[in-house]
Amino acid sequence: MEAATAKRAQSILNGIQDKIEFIKANPLYGDAVAKKLIPKEFVQKYGVNNLFRVELPSYWRMLYTLTNDEREIEIIAFVLNSGDHKEYDKKMNYRKRQ
Repeated sequence: MEAATAKRAQSILNGIQDKIEFIKANPLYGDAVAKKLIPKEFVQKYGVNNLFRVELPSYWRMLYTLTNDEREIEIIAFVLNSGDHKEYDKKMNYRKRQ
């Protein structure tokens, strides 16, 4: 891996770690995604009924959802996906403007 790629990867990893700490402190930290825009894959695979987006360095995005255990009140955040802007647009079914 060349130095520039390694530096960018480390920056993204640091961004993920920082954002996870922000989410731990405030589970509603990210931008809420409209329910109609939640990828069907996430609904089917993970039973997601809410989704939040967080911006990362180098135009990457991280998606997470909140769940609560019915036995006790506890909010748990699961990171579902992280990727570059192009991958995010594809996952969220965003189309390029013409």
